[in-house]
Amino acid sequence: MSEKKGSVSRRRFIKKGFQAGAAVLVVPRFVLGGPGYTPPSDQLTKAVIGVGEMGKAHLSYPGAQLLAVCDVDENHLKTALKLAGPGVKGYKDFREVLERKDIDIVHISTPPHWHGIISKEAAEAGKDIWCEKPMTRTIGEGKEVVEAVQRNGRIFRLNTWFRFKDPFYGLGTPVKPIKKAVMNRLLGWPLKVTVSGVTGFDWKFYWRGRTDLIPQPVPKELDYNFWIGPAPYKPYHPHRVHTTFRGYWDYDGGGLGDMGMHYLDPVQYILEKDCTSPVEIEADCPQQHPDACRTWRRIELKYTDGCQVILDGENRDKKAPFIEGPEGKIFRGFKFDIVNFEQKLASFPDPELQETDFTKAVRKRKKFALNEENGHRSCTLVNLSKIAVRLNRPLKFDPDEQVFIRDSQANRFLDQPMRAPWHM
Repeated sequence: MSEKKGSVSRRRFIKKGFQAGAAVLVVPRFVLGGPGYTPPSDQLTKAVIGVGEMGKAHLSYPGAQLLAVCDVDENHLKTALKLAGPGVKGYKDFREVLERKDIDIVHISTPPHWHGIISKEAAEAGKDIWCEKPMTRTIGEGKEVVEAVQRNGRIFRLNTWFRFKDPFYGLGTPVKPIKKAVMNRLLGWPLKVTVSGVTGFDWKFYWRGRTDLIPQPVPKELDYNFWIGPAPYKPYHPHRVHTTFRGYWDYDGGGLGDMGMHYLDPVQYILEKDCTSPVEIEADCPQQHPDACRTWRRIELKYTDGCQVILDGENRDKKAPFIEGPEGKIFRGFKFDIVNFEQKLASFPDPELQETDFTKAVRKRKKFALNEENGHRSCTLVNLSKIAVRLNRPLKFDPDEQVFIRDSQANRFLDQPMRAPWHM
């Protein structure tokens, strides 16, 4: 592999010359005067890294002008450039995109095994970041991204939105009234949340890897070595890449990786857990394959205050409420068993307002509603669940140090090795 594609620090971007550990604040291009200055009234600029199905869907959104697209698949790149129109440049190496001084925002829509590296490098290159879910493949990568984003004064958005808009799947309501009920203790405390088909959520067990893959020739349009990047090398098969990559632990985590943050980030917000993580995790599942994701039956996550989150893969509890406490329950379809619930709810204050316009957050240098901190904690719910499934035994976790307690085997999953020369 050439230096251009092999080293995570092609020229170390803007970061070269900085002392290790020094605090760095990269001021946005549009805030500065002098050459290249863009008035704040003008549009922000952006690039999309990874332009498969998800990336193509994000080529345009209000308030940001697209300048560049990037993909290691020539067919994806050609399609994106055709959709983007004139004035947009294509790249195969994301590091060349990050070197451009005229790009404010990078939208990362690669497979998850690239999210951590690209997010961290983007932060250190002075870019604000819109990242697809899950935020990172491991808990250790998430910690690195949080540190890089904050050290460099960046604005980060994670692309799941149910904590602040849209009906929350089968519940038939946005999250706001449930959050309002919980914060005003209408259900009592502690609480238990059940995420299952019964309560309105599909864990998408069809995201399963295959164990019968016979190596195939790599298509000429795909730089498969670069696509794998930091993940362990496995011979090429079309089922490992593009639309079916979620079925392999090296790149994602099956239905947990695909839907976990959509389902669990609002749960974390509702339960007031944006700054912490569960202390006990237990999975009931068949023995997992080391490469290919499999199904699971049930995952239980418990917090130090007694709150619980149940991921019911078998829809075992046919009458489960979505959320229940000692003083009431809320069911699918926003049904409840609390006397005068709606009247009581109307008398209480609403949850604190959040900044839900990403381009406005970038201009104001204000944290987005789902940012690097709370996003890392909700991604940690997903990653803790994945580890419990893979080990198939109870785990104890320290939410402050973010390590498993006296469990070297589980801790090996916190920072899984990256294929040289890629690193965080």
